[in-house]
Amino acid sequence: MSNLGMLAGRKLLAIFAHPDDESFICGGTLAKYASLGVEITLISATRGEMGRRMGNPPYLNRETMPEVREKELKEACEHLGIRHLTFLDIRDKTVEFTAFEALVARTGRFIEEIKPDIVLTFHERFGGHPDHCAIGRAATEAWRRFGTPRSSLYFISYGNELERPQRFGYEREHIVRIDVRDHLRAKLAAFRAHRCQTEIDEWVWGADEAALAKFGKHEYFMAGDVKKPLAVRDDLFQQD
Repeated sequence: MSNLGMLAGRKLLAIFAHPDDESFICGGTLAKYASLGVEITLISATRGEMGRRMGNPPYLNRETMPEVREKELKEACEHLGIRHLTFLDIRDKTVEFTAFEALVARTGRFIEEIKPDIVLTFHERFGGHPDHCAIGRAATEAWRRFGTPRSSLYFISYGNELERPQRFGYEREHIVRIDVRDHLRAKLAAFRAHRCQTEIDEWVWGADEAALAKFGKHEYFMAGDVKKPLAVRDDLFQQD
């Protein structure tokens, strides 16, 4: 990574759809940047109240789930080093039906106020879930309207699917690969914080070393502006 020891004062804004998106998809990267002094803010569009997993054995219902998932997300944020958390309080599974301009304005206000160096969100077509794609589309437009000239937008991705980015219309020069090997314990702790969503996955709760071995060594991100060449491909913070 090009900027080791030089990231104090930098800011990263993650705009996601549900509690656990931050941990399951890019927890290693968030923990890594937090350890380097980056101030991280997380926006969760929903409280995940329509999630199908309710513990194992089930101990939640639709009424109790929002409060529990909020508590779990706050704990996950502590493990990852995320300093600020905000919910937009959109009902789970309805983000795609939220008025687009209103959602752009809401996310745009955070970009204006925080002035993040980095904005992370979902790709509007490759998010894998309607809520993911909807919040990604709005956050992308908000970044275009309200981001500073020095800010950068990246789309998060699942696992190692960007080892072959051509499948998504990207080239390797558009992809940043973050080495997260030193931050997998924080990621595992965040997984376990989302108890109601992970209790059914036996590997999460097994021996630490076996669980850690399930994680990939890298997390991958697509550049939001493919016209702007990436100076480095192992660091989201491209500028000195």
